[in-house]
Amino acid sequence: MKYKKLGWSGLLVSELCLGTMTFGWHADEESSHKMMNKFEEYGGNFIDTANVYSDGKSEEIVGKWMKGRTRDDFIVATKVRFRTGKGINSVGLSRKHIIHSVKESLRRLNLDYLDILQLHAWDPLTQLEETMGTMNYLVEEGLIRYVGISNFRGWQIQRGIDICEKNGWEKPVTIQSQYNLIARGTEFEILPVALYNNLGVLPWSPLAGGFLTGKYESGIASAPKGTRIGESQNKEYYEKLENERVRRISEALKEVAKETGRLNSEIALNWLLNNKTVTSPIIGARNEKQLVENIGATEWKLTSEQIELLNNASQLEVTYPYDQRAEDQQKRDRVL
Repeated sequence: MKYKKLGWSGLLVSELCLGTMTFGWHADEESSHKMMNKFEEYGGNFIDTANVYSDGKSEEIVGKWMKGRTRDDFIVATKVRFRTGKGINSVGLSRKHIIHSVKESLRRLNLDYLDILQLHAWDPLTQLEETMGTMNYLVEEGLIRYVGISNFRGWQIQRGIDICEKNGWEKPVTIQSQYNLIARGTEFEILPVALYNNLGVLPWSPLAGGFLTGKYESGIASAPKGTRIGESQNKEYYEKLENERVRRISEALKEVAKETGRLNSEIALNWLLNNKTVTSPIIGARNEKQLVENIGATEWKLTSEQIELLNNASQLEVTYPYDQRAEDQQKRDRVL
């Protein structure tokens, strides 16, 4: 695997990040450790987890694997925001919940510090000044090295950065958002904000929960047990993906797969890797086979014609004000 600079920092991370949401859920400790061994074998050094994955079990599995390994060889990221207990304050982005959650994550991970602590989602009840000030405090205390953001809207990301700049606090270095051939709305606000502020972009669900692998072509109603959608409690979300646009994307993937001899999943991931704004897509797997298939997206490139085919098939309807961008650029080009 190749390595990329993480946003504005000097940190180098593998071009794929290992997501551990399946650990302790679809993959037991032994299977999870085998996947981590395989990821390490291929040169992966970037691991992403969260304090709520499998009620903390994911962090514990990662922590046991990290024992005996050189700490500086790996970049470990986790998240804070969602409920971790029954108490009224056991949720959110308050100073109390963040600091408590960090200490618990460090305990489960068997680490002295976190490389990246990510705000898992927006908290409408807590002032952003309190949240960002707490993150800066954690950096100064040496408990975390970098600040990350996840699932924020564009204006929320920029607001957080502006607050940090005003107060001389540690600024976020990454944004983790859903981004794939189906979920391209990220391109309207999130990617421009990331590019403007030189943030590392970490797409989650790069295969749209398996929709881009081709395994659900016969419809989600027939999704087998043992698949993410087959066991999902949120099938209403996936039902929305059964539409003409997604069918066009599937056909385009099959066409490119025929040309390249690659799997649909490899092609969908390579499409992301070809985006210069993207740092490391977060790949998840239930077993070694799936993991190796995903890693197969590296060390080769789609042609410009294949990328154009995928772009055209997955293009979203663009309305105001985003439809002004191309027109404005054309006018600017004529002036210059």
